[in-house]
Amino acid sequence: MAIARSWDGSSYDRLSSPMEALGREVVARLELRGDETVLDAGCGSGRVTEALLERLPHGRVIGVDGSPSMIEAARERLGDRVDLRVADLVGLDLGEPVDAILSTATFHWIADHDALFRSLRANLRDGGRLVAQCGGKGNIARVHAAAAAAAEDARFARCLSGWRGPWNFAGPEETEARLLAAGFADARCWLEERPVTPPKPPQYLRTINLGAHLERLPDQLHQPFVEAVLERLGDPVTIDYVRLNIDADAGAAA
Repeated sequence: MAIARSWDGSSYDRLSSPMEALGREVVARLELRGDETVLDAGCGSGRVTEALLERLPHGRVIGVDGSPSMIEAARERLGDRVDLRVADLVGLDLGEPVDAILSTATFHWIADHDALFRSLRANLRDGGRLVAQCGGKGNIARVHAAAAAAAEDARFARCLSGWRGPWNFAGPEETEARLLAAGFADARCWLEERPVTPPKPPQYLRTINLGAHLERLPDQLHQPFVEAVLERLGDPVTIDYVRLNIDADAGAAA
């Protein structure tokens, strides 16, 4: 599975406080004794992984991300406290089943959710639990509308006209059905509006929200495109996040 976009792990780490805050709430939803082995599926630069580690004083965390740069940033933050691996979540083989899976701000970058959930279930022991959050239906619609309007400018249209992007913002009902079809015994999913006003909008948009757009543009058009999007978003800049929350149980062995 190809990575949907490239990432600069160190830049993401500096700017991802809003993602960390959302992620810590997801960590709090995961019931733990403290001695389990837990997979952080899409661990990024390790900020949320660190919060998960705090919940496992006698346990173990495996952090997986498809971006080598993200894993490098996570290693700088976490050292050898976490088993960090560069790998795709689709087709993942950890070599051992884990007790639980946590994921934050990752699944919407994966096109095939059916294959994703089958892969996660295969790495989760019977009786284990998946707790996750990602971009859901309607996520950053206002930001994407501003980007689409900016893309009509002749400077950007050659690279962006007709481009639909790599995102997969799914709804709760279809996600529940996919989880059950993938072998989970029970699944509950729901949407939640969580708008964010970043302290440094240009840097935040460039690194977090518009990276996939910028990869299609030559370097000299990156800043003009970000400015064109900012102009259309107005002041203050609010990122209209809609998060898809996922709670799923693997069920007991047959």
